[in-house]
Amino acid sequence: MDQIQTYQWILVIGSSLLLLIIAPWARSKKDFFQGSRKDINPNIYLLTSSLVISWLFAKSITNAANLGMSFGLVGGVAYAAYYLSFIVAGIVIYQLRKQGGFKSIHHFLEHRYGKMAIMLFSLLIAFRLFNEIWSNTIVIGTYFGEQGSGSYYLSILVFTSLTLLYSLKGGMSSSILTDVIQMIFFGFLMSSILILILPQTEGGVSSYVTSGQWSLSTGVNLLLVAILQSISYPFHDPVMTDRGFISDTKSTLRAFIMAGVIGGVCIVLFSFIGIFAAFEGLEGQAPVQVAKLLGTGMMLLINFIMITSAASTLDSTFASFSKLANLDLKIAGIPSISKGRWAMVILTIIGTIPIFLNPEILSATTVSGTMVIGLAPIFICWKLRAPKISYYLSVFVGLIWGIALVTKSYPDSLLISSGKYADLLSINVWGSISCFFVFLLPYYLRKWNLI
Repeated sequence: MDQIQTYQWILVIGSSLLLLIIAPWARSKKDFFQGSRKDINPNIYLLTSSLVISWLFAKSITNAANLGMSFGLVGGVAYAAYYLSFIVAGIVIYQLRKQGGFKSIHHFLEHRYGKMAIMLFSLLIAFRLFNEIWSNTIVIGTYFGEQGSGSYYLSILVFTSLTLLYSLKGGMSSSILTDVIQMIFFGFLMSSILILILPQTEGGVSSYVTSGQWSLSTGVNLLLVAILQSISYPFHDPVMTDRGFISDTKSTLRAFIMAGVIGGVCIVLFSFIGIFAAFEGLEGQAPVQVAKLLGTGMMLLINFIMITSAASTLDSTFASFSKLANLDLKIAGIPSISKGRWAMVILTIIGTIPIFLNPEILSATTVSGTMVIGLAPIFICWKLRAPKISYYLSVFVGLIWGIALVTKSYPDSLLISSGKYADLLSINVWGSISCFFVFLLPYYLRKWNLI
């Protein structure tokens, strides 16, 4: 075990130092906050790679593997359905820019609903960015020791600090350039893992494709949740939406669509690790258990793929929070690169605190996803000039449904399904209907001169 940990430390420190060398220095505020390099915007290939790898979170691929272990292929497809978010966001952002002339999500919200709407929205996405720090770094820690052990905490602190270090160099431009390198690593590592596990299963690929049962209680509940949340989920993720405003509209739309397809395929393929774990009768965290079963080489491959995906998410999160605090909210006055770097440091400190509180990984995705279902009508129906009250009603009704899910304060009569994730599906269905209703009602009442 000592030898394995030595190799793991080499991977963490070596890959981080490589990215530190590669990461460019930001020469202008546009480079640091908007991802250009020498004031040249990212092309479609850079943008697509950045979108894909920034959403292949360490926690996402862990969840994909675990769902594959629980539900077979159905679990992988269910989690991959979240990548419909790219296509939805790509189309809406294209329309916001092309037809509305808006320069950012915050520009749209301020123009339609005022500054208080921006503050409320910013609180939601700040919570999202805060979640991304701890929920990805704890995945790294599990490969170095038991949760709560010294090696667990040390690996998280070292990994987070090194990722912050190269992010400070160039902000968004560092994030986008290193994302390409991380995407290449991810593709190579995932292919290597599949090459190792597929031949060991009787029936080969067909046994993976036919695994699981397509019923509500065996994964389809979550599949329907992912499809439903894809019309709201992307808009509270500045890591995604920030990238929708940094290149020309046509390239951006194509990049978002390609990222949705590529990312979804990657998630399904990674769920094969969990399916393999189920075939072998393993229990626990699928990637960790498979790594232990297949020895040092597999342990290091899976560890490296987690490092790659977590680093790409962290650097994107740092860059997005820096932009949020400096460009969108102007918390510290006139934006500057130095203020952007301080924002990254502050988020790192605050976002690392929860690792000492033993949080659950999956809750960072499902809970926040339910709480923001009220964003769906605001962006899907963006062409409607709804009154300000529509915005607040939709957002707050969504939050109420999300809190009801967390606290389980809802009657069983609301359940429209059974089995695992039945409550999640039911709350999202009723919550989405409620949010669209309260958003559209004031619009039509005003249109009919009833208010």
